[in-house]
Amino acid sequence: MNTTKANAPPEVMRAWECRHYGGPEALSMAIRALPTPGPKQLLLRMDACTVESADARIRAMRLPRGFGLIGRLVFGWRRPRQPVLGSVVTGTVAAVGERVRVWAEGDVVVAATGSRLGAHAEWVLLDEHLAMVRRPSTVTAEHAVSVVFGGMTALYFLDHARAAAGESLLVIGATGSVGSALVQLARARGLNVEGMSSAPNLALARELGADPAYDYRLRPVPSLAPAQYDIIADTCAASSFAECLPLLASRGRYLGIAADLAAMLALPRRGRKPISGTAPDSAKLLQAVMDLAEARVLRPLIDSVFSFDAMPTAHARVDSGRKHGSVVVTSIGTSNALFEQSGE
Repeated sequence: MNTTKANAPPEVMRAWECRHYGGPEALSMAIRALPTPGPKQLLLRMDACTVESADARIRAMRLPRGFGLIGRLVFGWRRPRQPVLGSVVTGTVAAVGERVRVWAEGDVVVAATGSRLGAHAEWVLLDEHLAMVRRPSTVTAEHAVSVVFGGMTALYFLDHARAAAGESLLVIGATGSVGSALVQLARARGLNVEGMSSAPNLALARELGADPAYDYRLRPVPSLAPAQYDIIADTCAASSFAECLPLLASRGRYLGIAADLAAMLALPRRGRKPISGTAPDSAKLLQAVMDLAEARVLRPLIDSVFSFDAMPTAHARVDSGRKHGSVVVTSIGTSNALFEQSGE
């Protein structure tokens, strides 16, 4: 491991562990020995991370229908196999393994750890080959982590659907992490974007670029005009391909971004195509997101910022189902600074 005495990491660190499936109370603070990077690993001092919906689902083992057995096989049968959750992190490289060539001490990076998790700790051990890029100097730590999951997912689905300028897109759940990114990126590509959200979030949906925006209680999906949209993106499992089929134009695409197993197995019908799955954790996709954030094409939307000590409260915010954008946790943040619409 290459490091200097002046900047040597401490011998121990704090990490939030989930030792059994359950609510935010399942999290507990643990003191762990600081990990030592292997030959092709690096040690990151965490500046900021996020609590994603995926973290909350894994913590509670509350997965989309049909994925319960698969989830336990992947993440752990009785308890999380990896007790430290968190899949998005940014920070400064403190030490690198002897065979690491791309990264050096002092590099400021953003990483997506995927199913390896491990980001809810003061220090994070990362494999060199993970999705990891340099954080632009003009993008703050909080802003950087807030756009990773939503931005990568939105880019993946827009590319997979071959979304083109002039097409019409309806985003169901237009103010969440993924929905807000979809609205912004689709508008930047020249699509005509409409949004669906709860009444308190309609103004925000319009500000992001969804025009018009509908209150899903007053204008549910079945009430919309038939054969109207080239693409419908459901970010919150509030609809189905069959339900949206009448609303799709010829050769329309339905993006089931939060699809259950049955929805993922749906087949094309009458020229309309369902698209579901999970965005890959790739450095190329992550770099594209950082480039868009640096160019201010992708606006960070931060629901709340919590201190590291308040991790369970951050999880509770995600569990509430009322967040707008991303829930961010910082190493030195202020707890419960709710709803920061970031775009400056």
